[in-house]
Amino acid sequence: MATSSKTPAGKQPAAKKAGTAAGSGSTRAAAGSDPLENMQNMQKAFAKPLQEMGERLQNLNASGAASAIAASGRKDLEALMKANQKSYQGLQAVVQRQTEMLRDSITAWQGTVKSMPGSDAKEGIAKLDALGRAAFKQALDDIRELADMAAKSQAEAFEIVRERIATNVDDVKKLLKK
Repeated sequence: MATSSKTPAGKQPAAKKAGTAAGSGSTRAAAGSDPLENMQNMQKAFAKPLQEMGERLQNLNASGAASAIAASGRKDLEALMKANQKSYQGLQAVVQRQTEMLRDSITAWQGTVKSMPGSDAKEGIAKLDALGRAAFKQALDDIRELADMAAKSQAEAFEIVRERIATNVDDVKKLLKK
């Protein structure tokens, strides 16, 4: 046991060296070629379908399709941004108009209170009644105006989105005809 581990590799019996070499050679002969060559053959077999798929994709002009998809997505986002901007501007206009209406109403009420006669109660009540009716009519008119402003703003925003959808439908129709 101790002698075999201390024996130099060069002094091993010739029969052992030949048996080891013969064993290695018989393993290679059984596989048909060396492992490096087997690995290259497997890589080629694996790469061949991928190369064919790449060639097919090149024939389909994938770069043109990808850029068309990206351009379409960009146009969709631009349309949504424009629609949101229109909607926001419409909301700002409605709020601004509401503020103006409130300011006008407060000014009108202040003027009415200042002009109220202090001595005749019947005249004051009649004036308040007329002022209340006018204020109610004005409030209804203001509500209609604000509703119209909001509807117009939303219709403009929706029209932007509708136009983009129509363009997308036309693009799909063109692609299907090809």
